[in-house]
Amino acid sequence: MKKWMIYFLATTLLLSGCASEKKDSSVKLQKVSIMLDWYPNAVHSFLYTAQKKGYFKEQGLDVEIKMPANTNDPLKLVAANQVDMAISYEPQILLARGENIPVKSFGAIVRHPLDYLMVNKDSNVQSPKDLEGKTVGFSSIPLEEAMIDTIVSKDGGDAKKVKMIDVGFNLIPAVATNKTDGIIGGYINHEKLLLEKEGHHVRVFNPADYGVPDYYELVFAASDQSLKKNKRMYEKFMKAATKGQKYVQQHPKEGLKILLDHEDQSSPLDKTIEKKSLAILLPMMTDKTKPFGYQDQEIWEKTSKWLLQQGMLKQNVSPDDAFVNLIEKEEKK
Repeated sequence: MKKWMIYFLATTLLLSGCASEKKDSSVKLQKVSIMLDWYPNAVHSFLYTAQKKGYFKEQGLDVEIKMPANTNDPLKLVAANQVDMAISYEPQILLARGENIPVKSFGAIVRHPLDYLMVNKDSNVQSPKDLEGKTVGFSSIPLEEAMIDTIVSKDGGDAKKVKMIDVGFNLIPAVATNKTDGIIGGYINHEKLLLEKEGHHVRVFNPADYGVPDYYELVFAASDQSLKKNKRMYEKFMKAATKGQKYVQQHPKEGLKILLDHEDQSSPLDKTIEKKSLAILLPMMTDKTKPFGYQDQEIWEKTSKWLLQQGMLKQNVSPDDAFVNLIEKEEKK
């Protein structure tokens, strides 16, 4: 009798376990959409790695990574709840909030500016104040004009004596052909590398060294409504994204290979450029005292104040309205 009962219980537990495994394997994944800020490149390696390695699935998520048709689309579509999340920029989040557009950052991706002032290395511009009486090309974005105003003024120059020329997306040819004396809007992990590849070496100035806040270049953005309604989903996403970032940090070569396997045919990638780009990005995406994605209130306060001083905001935007941390700050070890 005892032997029969033991057999019965063992069989029951075995069948129960099989049923549980079958149930787990058939669990329906929650569909999630994220729109990139641009075409796939080195900074997105951690997302494609999280997708490839199954980190999103571990969290019960089926993540679709989309590329924008226009660089203005990500934040617009997030605000309209047409995509669950997007990659955007800290200043853009604040400017949107200033227009009462209900979007919010829920994680920092690149923790420092990538948009540097660049001038030809053989020019007589040794510091930003030397741009007085000279020209600077920018890519149609008012934020870049505000950056030049701050950078030149902080260095002791008269920013009003700098002539700004809207060159659109032609930043590289503008400085390479000396159409302008410098450019703002070019990234140190992209335009600078491409210029160097073509034999045009440039001198760069970090805006954070000249009065511009050390803002978060790239952040995750979502609508207030979606963050409130689907908070658990965003928390799961951040866990998987963090795992993806950690993997790329430890295995950059493989992380880059995964990215290159997902390059968009309309925007082919240069492996050498992306390798150098990733080497620049990884330290800027990491803070040894904080978990991936964690955001500091002070950064948001300083950036909001600066935008207000530059006349780009009509009133100060409260950090509480602009960002939320979905992960707890880790103690420094």
